[in-house]
Amino acid sequence: MPTRKKREPTPPPDFDAQRFLDSTGVAARITYERSADLFSQGDPAASVIYIQQGSVKLSVVSETGKEAVVAVLMPGDFFGEGCLAGQPLRMSTATAVTPTTVLIVDKRTMLEMLHRQAAFSDRFIAHMVARNIRIEEDLVDQLFNSSEKRLARTLLLLARYGKHGTPQP
Repeated sequence: MPTRKKREPTPPPDFDAQRFLDSTGVAARITYERSADLFSQGDPAASVIYIQQGSVKLSVVSETGKEAVVAVLMPGDFFGEGCLAGQPLRMSTATAVTPTTVLIVDKRTMLEMLHRQAAFSDRFIAHMVARNIRIEEDLVDQLFNSSEKRLARTLLLLARYGKHGTPQP
C-alpha cells in the first residue's frame, strides 16, 4: 500500500489577497492600537476580516470567567469567517496584540467575491483548509499526547510562527 506524503495546502502563488481587496474597494481599512478589541465574544457576526499588518489574538471566556487563547493570527490571515456559514454571533473576542491594520469585508460582499472571483476564492479556501488541518492536529494532540509531546509540538509550531509562503493557521 502506498504511503501518503503529508502536504500543506498552499494558496495560488500568483494571487495577492491584500492587493485584490485593496483594488476592489469593497473593504473598510481600520487600524487598531495594541490591546484594542476588534470585536467581542457575543457580538453580531456580520463580516470577515483580513489582517494587513500586526497580529490579533482570538480568545474565549467561559461562564466562570476562565479565558483561553484559541489562536494568534498574523498578516495574511482571515478570521470571522463563521458568519459565512450562518454563525449569528462571534464565538471569540479578537484583540490586537500589536498595532494592527485590517480590511473588513461585510458578509454579503464576501460571499459575492467568493462566487465571482476564482483566484480570491482559491486563496480563501486554501487558508481555511490549512487552519482546519491545524485545528484537527491540535485536537488529536490534546486527546492522545502527553503534556511533554504537546509542549514539543507547540515549540516546533512557534519556531515556524509567522513564516511566509504558506497560510499560517
